[in-house]
Parts: sequence; C-alpha cells; structure tokens
Amino acid sequence: QVQLVESGGGLVQAGGSLRLSCTASGRTFSHYAMGWFRQAPGKEREFVAAIDWSGITANYADSVKGRFTISRDNAKNTVYLQMDSLKPEDTAVYYCAQSRLTFNRPSRDSADFGSWGQGTQVTVSS
Repeated sequence: QVQLVESGGGLVQAGGSLRLSCTASGRTFSHYAMGWFRQAPGKEREFVAAIDWSGITANYADSVKGRFTISRDNAKNTVYLQMDSLKPEDTAVYYCAQSRLTFNRPSRDSADFGSWGQGTQVTVSS
C-alpha cells in the first residue's frame, strides 16, 4: 500500500516562495518517477512538474517553467517542489503522485500516475 503525504502548503504573498514536500512509503521510492499536479477551484487538475526515478530528468508545465523546481532525495523517500515568484494564479490544491510503472519517464499525463497524496493547499494573495 503506497502512502504519499504532502506538506509545506500555506498562504503567501505574490512574489513569495514556498517549498512543498511529499514523503512516500510502501514501495521502493527510488524506482518510480514522481509528479506534482494541482487543481484550482472550478478547474480540472493540471500537470505541474515531474521527475524521473534518478532525479536527472524533469518535466515542467509551461506556466511554471523557470519559477518552480522539482527535486528528490531518494535516501529520504521525498520529492520536493520549490515554488518561487508565486502568482495568484498558482493558487490551488497541490497533489503529489507516484508513477504506476518502475523506471518510467517523467510523464505529464495523470493517467501514468497510480498513487496520489491527499493534497496541500497553496494560496497566493495579490
């Protein structure tokens, strides 16, 4: 049974920074790509960033490229999302997800992820 627990969300002013963390248990963390998705009120869930099992290859949504950085520490079973230069439109619930398959590419497609965290709220005020 995979468990993903996110933390680090909160309220921040526009231009500020937050770092989200997601700690996984239940499978060999270092074998799986990890991703971050978000869902704003009234909108569909959207891809934010993903990283491959090794931490070498990452993929970003155009809307966050250059502002957000995904990273992982396989020794701590944790993936991070460093969010800088935050904008009000970044306000959403952010979800951590783990790939269905081992040694998979860092996909943008939520269907490639089989395990999800409970989400953490990020609110950016203008």
